Amino acid sequence: MKKREFSPFSITVHGRLVEFRRPIVMGILNVTDDSFYDGGRYRTPEAIISRAHQLIADGADIIDIGASSSRPGAILLPPDEEARRLQEAVTLVRQALPEAILSIDTCYSLPARIAIEAGADMINDIGGGHLDTEMYHTISDLQVPYILMHGASATNPHADIHPRDLNTLIDEITQFFSRQIDVLYTLGIKDLWIDPGFGFGKTMEENLDLLDHLDQLTTLFREPLLVGVSRKRMIYKTLNITPEEALNGTIALDTIALDRGARILRVHDPKPAIETIKLLYNIES
Repeated sequence: MKKREFSPFSITVHGRLVEFRRPIVMGILNVTDDSFYDGGRYRTPEAIISRAHQLIADGADIIDIGASSSRPGAILLPPDEEARRLQEAVTLVRQALPEAILSIDTCYSLPARIAIEAGADMINDIGGGHLDTEMYHTISDLQVPYILMHGASATNPHADIHPRDLNTLIDEITQFFSRQIDVLYTLGIKDLWIDPGFGFGKTMEENLDLLDHLDQLTTLFREPLLVGVSRKRMIYKTLNITPEEALNGTIALDTIALDRGARILRVHDPKPAIETIKLLYNIES
């Protein structure tokens, strides 16, 4: 198989430069009660630590910790309660894995700040700054890497789904990223990744069309692009299966995402994602 070229990228984690020379895998650790796939599995300290160790053992480069479910129909936790849960989880994982890179999945500035103070390294914001007007300023103040996602409305991550043709959707995403990236760089934020927001504010057909044409975004933006389709509705509803049965579909769509230029995969199952990357990029174990 012809060896694919990969342009290395890096982030600064608490003053330490971390370089990535292949696509990277972000492993999901949900300390939630009601996430669509694994809600309620990792609520005790023992379960949280065990899951974190397993993610790293399976090859995850980053652990993405979330305490508030963003599945369709879910009600986001109040920021103070989300902050309490994240502080507890981050403290546990940081003590167990002092060298691990920890990302926090939150759309609120209060949990973001408290989680970073507890030992987390970066913020993954499904709100794209829309769900908390203080988020950008908080990230600027903390000077941590930030993941900007498209798709959330000002009040509800899954609201305002109006079918669009592919060109209209890509134009909307492009304009959003261009506008927000400019604001973020103006505020002094240095490490920035972008996420087109599969499953957020998009129809099933739009999600699949967007994935197939992802290279239009990776061509336009130099910021590393993250794709998170793991076990999502766009897979299990299309195949008429359950999220528990959606691993094969996840691998298939992750392969397409990598082929179209994705540089970060956010997944529930790091091991098959790493194996997919190794095969596509002809990386020996």
